[in-house]
Amino acid sequence: MSCAKLTFFIRSFSTSNAMQQLVKPPIQVFGIDGRYATALYSAASKQKALEAVEKDLVKFQGTIKTDEKLREFIANPIIKRNQKSEILKTIASKVSLSSQTANLLQVLAENGRLKNLDGVINAFKTIMSAHRGEVVCEVITAKQLDQNQRTQLETVLKSFLKGKESLHLTVKVDPTIIGGMIVSIGDRYVDMSVSSKIKKYTELISAAV
Repeated sequence: MSCAKLTFFIRSFSTSNAMQQLVKPPIQVFGIDGRYATALYSAASKQKALEAVEKDLVKFQGTIKTDEKLREFIANPIIKRNQKSEILKTIASKVSLSSQTANLLQVLAENGRLKNLDGVINAFKTIMSAHRGEVVCEVITAKQLDQNQRTQLETVLKSFLKGKESLHLTVKVDPTIIGGMIVSIGDRYVDMSVSSKIKKYTELISAAV
């Protein structure tokens, strides 16, 4: 997303120069999805509509998963951007989405970024979790942890929290990492998997040959 388009997105919610400044989110999210989510957080924060927007997005995300026609419409590359924008505007009005949510859908359509909608929603949910003091943490292990291992893991992860922060932990299993674990907590990422170590050693050996 260009700086000009990002500025346009924010300005669509306000007119004063002071209000055009971004409200910094409690956690940084990266990439195109993160930029749109950050802009939305800033706009919704100024309008005191954060919870309403989050509710809208979660509902719309669920609808996309269950409504095949809506899903096909969003993914259809033949429909012109301005047509998609107008149709989404109508849909937003019919299902009573907030103006901030409706604006996001229209901007994504106009910029040809509807394919990023799911990522933008997930990024916004991550920001909102941090806004509530929840620290989102995802741990990937090679095999399922037993209850004792999970309890020990939670204890260690909670030691990184500050003040009134609470841990929102998700544990996933991916046998391809072979062993160890990959930890994402807040905006920090640590790869302690066996597969990454093997890759690193292989690269070192290849470079030495």
